[in-house]
Amino acid sequence: MQNVTLHNEDYIKGIGGDGEPLREGRDIRIGDTVIIQRAGDVIPQIVDVVIEKRKKDSKPYPFPTKCPCYLHTKVVREETATGEEGARARCSGEFACPYQKIEHLKLFCSRRAFDIEGLGEKQIEFFFEKEWVREPADIFTLEKKHKSELLKEEGYGETSVHNLFAAIDERRRISLERFIFALGIRHVGETTALALARGYGSWKAFHDACLKVAKGDEEVIAEMDALDQIGETVIESIKAYFGESHNRGIVERLTREVTILDAEKPKTDSAIAGKTVVFTGTLEKFSRPEAEATAQRLGAKTSGSVSKKTDYVVAGPGAGSKLAEAKKHGVKVLSEDEWLKLIGG
Repeated sequence: MQNVTLHNEDYIKGIGGDGEPLREGRDIRIGDTVIIQRAGDVIPQIVDVVIEKRKKDSKPYPFPTKCPCYLHTKVVREETATGEEGARARCSGEFACPYQKIEHLKLFCSRRAFDIEGLGEKQIEFFFEKEWVREPADIFTLEKKHKSELLKEEGYGETSVHNLFAAIDERRRISLERFIFALGIRHVGETTALALARGYGSWKAFHDACLKVAKGDEEVIAEMDALDQIGETVIESIKAYFGESHNRGIVERLTREVTILDAEKPKTDSAIAGKTVVFTGTLEKFSRPEAEATAQRLGAKTSGSVSKKTDYVVAGPGAGSKLAEAKKHGVKVLSEDEWLKLIGG
């Protein structure tokens, strides 16, 4: 175990927060020895401090109030849907912040977004430092603007450079849901991006709606709110994103470089159409995102938790609490082979 969830300022101070609360007055300090458990059988979580092992000169963790980037923008905590101060702290500079720019580029190239082979975190950081890639559109103009310079860099021979640009060109056609996810709109993950893609069908329809939402068009906001899995938090994020001219410029320049395919309509005549499916454990024949995407294309809904409304649980090796929940609720459990047979794979 190398990493543990610990992002909540209140939780660190011992006020309470996500998961099991710390004992009253028990704050987490730098250098503390802590007790860790796997929350929900997945995420490692600090649940207590071994106070007897605390050093006398221990100091509380000073939560940052300003971003360490050159902008020194204010660190803010997001509001929850009820208007209360949320757990996550973030730089208020958004994509003007260089740290957020580079993390956005990493998200953009990641497997669940544009999935550009050969453009991993180290390569992105290298191109960013060179100031060759500062926003997503720059990736698609990299060959035209910087190929000769790149060939002079150590580790970038003719073959590797050719392969990199070929991989980039392969991603000039992208599905609508992947494109929406890759934009890095706050609170718009894969599931939400898919819901928006299916709700609007085309990039033009979605983009037009977003611009109207940004201007406060109540009719369009109501239409977006009526979509499955879309609520006030997502709409406010879209409003903020497209209400910022810097973001609109990033999107506009990117759309000149790629072709965005219309959303694929989910099937209604498959064996799992209308069913709710949960994947758990280590899947060996496909990744979980691939499995979920396949299920959704076949008209099923995917979920991260098991309830009595779940129709199927597909369990790989190492399945834990979700498998136990499936048995508790009498949900049908399938192996990967049984799942593939069911969907005709």
